Amino acid sequence: MSLTPADSFAKDLADNQLAGDALNNPENVPRLVDLFLNSARQHGTTDIHLIPRAASLEMNWRINGVLHLIAEFPDALKANIVSRLKVLAELLTYHADVPQEGRISRGEQGFEMRVSTFPSVHGEKAVIRLFIGSGDYRTLSSLGYPDETLEELKRNLYETSGVIMLTGPSGSGKTTTAYACLRAIVEDSPIRRAISTLEDPIESIIPAASQSQIRPSRGFDYAVALKSLLRQDPEVILVGEIRDTETAQLVFQAALTGHLVITTFHAGSASEAVSRLLDMGIEPYQLTSGLLCALNQQLARKLCSCAQAGSDETDKLGLDVEKFQIPTGCDNCDGTGYAGRFPIIELLTLDAREIRQSILNRMDSGTIDRAAIQSGMISRWEMARTCVESGQTSPAEIRRILGFRQPKAGS
Repeated sequence: MSLTPADSFAKDLADNQLAGDALNNPENVPRLVDLFLNSARQHGTTDIHLIPRAASLEMNWRINGVLHLIAEFPDALKANIVSRLKVLAELLTYHADVPQEGRISRGEQGFEMRVSTFPSVHGEKAVIRLFIGSGDYRTLSSLGYPDETLEELKRNLYETSGVIMLTGPSGSGKTTTAYACLRAIVEDSPIRRAISTLEDPIESIIPAASQSQIRPSRGFDYAVALKSLLRQDPEVILVGEIRDTETAQLVFQAALTGHLVITTFHAGSASEAVSRLLDMGIEPYQLTSGLLCALNQQLARKLCSCAQAGSDETDKLGLDVEKFQIPTGCDNCDGTGYAGRFPIIELLTLDAREIRQSILNRMDSGTIDRAAIQSGMISRWEMARTCVESGQTSPAEIRRILGFRQPKAGS
């Protein structure tokens, strides 16, 4: 019988003599916190959610993009566990009525975590983001992109000016891709290039780059930082995220004045990202002149080898596929039916006249999307359909990440 992540953590508690009465002892909280931080990382967890309930503290782990209920700790330990995390993150333990944010550094283990606390009706909620260690970040070739997409992205990284925009929802791997792009520039450029980053937070150290942490609470936000950074003679700039109109305008100003800018932007599709920039006040000519490409990605769970062929039409969930597989669950995938993730992507370039014209005419995202598909772009929905038919993932997983608002063919 396969062990779920919850079963595995329960075993960890027992092995470390933290089960039963020992779990109720406040003196064991430091050991308990260390245990679940280390255990979560070993299971590939990206986020730990500690949610106070009426009579317990619920712990959930986000693994491969999905939350799993792992354990419920005694009500008496609610405050102790959150206070211990605050101590490790150098936060104020006596402030429980306002949000706080800090970091836990495990230098000896090569990784860091961001701790965010937030007041709720039953006590403080805490969410821990587990960053990938600096030595563990992927290269572009290991991201799982189709060869043609990878080559097109690399071609744009060789440019001396323009914007490479990485789009998608939270948790879709945009930061991982951004770091991989910087590493590719460092390794593949024939001459040394001045690379600077503006990030919130800095998740990994790039030895050849000058990295800066923005601090909005002190007035050092993306817009302010970017204005000053342009006087520092950079050639390549990573702007962690476009959050407002001023930052967007400065990003394209930098691109049009001879800088290569890599940035991220929350959007559901590549065409939606372009349309939203138009709505934010970016002039069409700035987009057609400055945007090299918009890459949209979302991470789908990969079916484990235990998957079985599906036959029930209802399991297709409305997807236009001829064959598909469904998850079952085994020891290798902790009973989830999935093992690892891969990107579902679309890459929008502005090479085609039809795309550029639709932007200059301020058309909506649907029109831009149709122009891109007619010009050869493989949409995320088409890639998703192919991945389902090849057995990489399931219809249910595609609906989980892309939803049910699938564009009609040719629309």
